[in-house]
Amino acid sequence: MIKIAMLSTGEEVLHGDIVDTNAAWMSGIFYQHGFSLAKRSTVGDQMNALVEELLMLSFNYDVVIVNGGLGPTTDDVSAAAAALAADEKLVMFPEWLTRLESMFAKRGMPMPESNLKQAMLPETAIMVDNPVGTACGFKLEINDAVFYFTPGVPSEFKVMVEGQILPDLAKTYPEVAASECSRLYTFGLSESGISDTLDPLKLPEGYELGYRSYLPFIEVKLFGPKQGLETRVKLLQMVYKLLEANVVSVDESMLTHLGHLMVEQKRTLSLSEQSTKGYLSSWLQSDDNIESCCGHAWVMAKQKNPDLDESDPLAAAFALAGATREKCATELSLVTGKLEENRFTVALSSENGEWGQVLEFYRDFSREDARKVISVVAADMLRRHLENKPMFGSYSSVKRIKEMFIPSNVLQS
Repeated sequence: MIKIAMLSTGEEVLHGDIVDTNAAWMSGIFYQHGFSLAKRSTVGDQMNALVEELLMLSFNYDVVIVNGGLGPTTDDVSAAAAALAADEKLVMFPEWLTRLESMFAKRGMPMPESNLKQAMLPETAIMVDNPVGTACGFKLEINDAVFYFTPGVPSEFKVMVEGQILPDLAKTYPEVAASECSRLYTFGLSESGISDTLDPLKLPEGYELGYRSYLPFIEVKLFGPKQGLETRVKLLQMVYKLLEANVVSVDESMLTHLGHLMVEQKRTLSLSEQSTKGYLSSWLQSDDNIESCCGHAWVMAKQKNPDLDESDPLAAAFALAGATREKCATELSLVTGKLEENRFTVALSSENGEWGQVLEFYRDFSREDARKVISVVAADMLRRHLENKPMFGSYSSVKRIKEMFIPSNVLQS
């Protein structure tokens, strides 16, 4: 089995000034291509520490991806460290120097002298092209390991990984079988609850489940051989049936799924918010399809509204939902009511009637996290309506205090 490691470099990564999104992204895409990582590590910009880490990895791994440290500034030392670890000299690569000069000439400006170091590579290095930026990637053998050195800029790194490094690995290791990943996006379940439900499943060899948790969703991932589509689909259907009540989308985010439903059904939507303070509107309309279906979106002030009977939060939410749909002349309206003492209301109005519910958080959330959860509860009502599913879901993070449906004929009487 091939042992693969990734080394991220830079003080800003080591000390948490920036989040290492490159490592997370690469771990996923490598796994899908059959090249799972055995190790991820991080070092700063100190030459001794970097050389020491390169040597350690060279003795213990077959392939190492090094990310960062190929820029023009003095703290970019990956090429020099690679040369030291490989006991080689840094030499000028005229092909890359010509590329750099051409890049700056096209911009109508002289090339700064500091960029010259980006054309200085270990003498036995093989260039890995960077079609986006000025940092030249390279491939180098250190002891018995093959190293790929890449720039830290995500747009440059991703192009090089997908366009050159993965194809090179596939050519070097043709026996490695690529994997595919199918995803179920769930809302309202806990990780332990999902685990208890799915752990008894006996998956065939080569298939496995993975989880990714990010408030307020848990993504259930099913990995399997690329050529085993039929088996993977059957297994996905089994997993779906076990989690169906809380699956909000399959192989696309809930937001993307909602957008497709809105466009396919040619529905229009208006929004009024109190507890979510604009988060719901911003989140929903970040999807182009949903934005194209939206009418007005209102954020209500915290002070009392004379048009609403706020002594009954659910009645107030119903009144706001109906008024919003009527005034905006949309087919649907979605409302988040006030948040008071961990209780909140959400309501949806349609031509067939209105649904509303009062819910309470089981635990304290930060203001931002509370808005996320309330927004997704509201969006889940919209999804359930569009999919003709039961309107009131069960959620692990909140409990339902009250629910109500008012048919359209009652509203009109």
